[in-house]
Amino acid sequence: MQDKILTGKTAVVTGGSKGIGRAIAERLAADGCNVFLMARSADALKQAAQDIGASHGVDTAWHAADLKSLSGCEEAASAALDRFGEVDILVNCAGDTKAGAFPDQPDDEWMAGFDLKFHGAVRLTRLLWPALRKAKGTIVNVGGAAAYTPGAGFMVGGAVNAALAHFTKSLSKQGLKDDVNVNIVHPGMTVSDRMQTLLEHQASVEGISIEEAKERNVSGAGIRRLGQPEDVANAVAFLCSPASRHIQGVQIAIDGGATGGMH
Repeated sequence: MQDKILTGKTAVVTGGSKGIGRAIAERLAADGCNVFLMARSADALKQAAQDIGASHGVDTAWHAADLKSLSGCEEAASAALDRFGEVDILVNCAGDTKAGAFPDQPDDEWMAGFDLKFHGAVRLTRLLWPALRKAKGTIVNVGGAAAYTPGAGFMVGGAVNAALAHFTKSLSKQGLKDDVNVNIVHPGMTVSDRMQTLLEHQASVEGISIEEAKERNVSGAGIRRLGQPEDVANAVAFLCSPASRHIQGVQIAIDGGATGGMH
């Protein structure tokens, strides 16, 4: 039987209604952690919270908000603190960067990509930092392998992920002063609704089927398979566990070995 090493802890997970974010919330709950989910869709959040609570016997809650705006982040952070009174773990997973070719990709797609994934993470971290400092807590940011591998078709995502990685490393220095652990994981191609959207875009641009696009990504990266949300969730759960307390300011690629070089 799995030890519930996070019993009594509370985690805030953004993008927690589906995909990687939900898998992370599920995994933390399996370790005994109460979870507070944030995303845009109230219906999806409500269902996810109910399912996770019923499956793992933990306390769950949620708040639907537009995390692209400061006011949305303020409302969501206040809701989490009002509900649980404390936050031990923050997982910034929300993101919706768009693929596209330069120079055709419009300004609003660049701005939206940074507003949600980067500025949303920065704002929530700032708003919840006093609670995390008090709890001697943990932050795990979810970036993406494009931070390491610039590509003409995914400039927005790569730039946002690289910025988030830089913020994470810088924040880890403050974390040493305030006793807050701060790290980032970079998923590669991971099965999710978001990956499906990216594959559909690639297939449309290249005039191939979605299955062909998927096969090209797997073979081109030289990996054995596509990632699963649980692959990311397991790594995040470890970084939130007491066993990883001496790991600080690191980037972990969860991409099956697709990323070349050393980081």
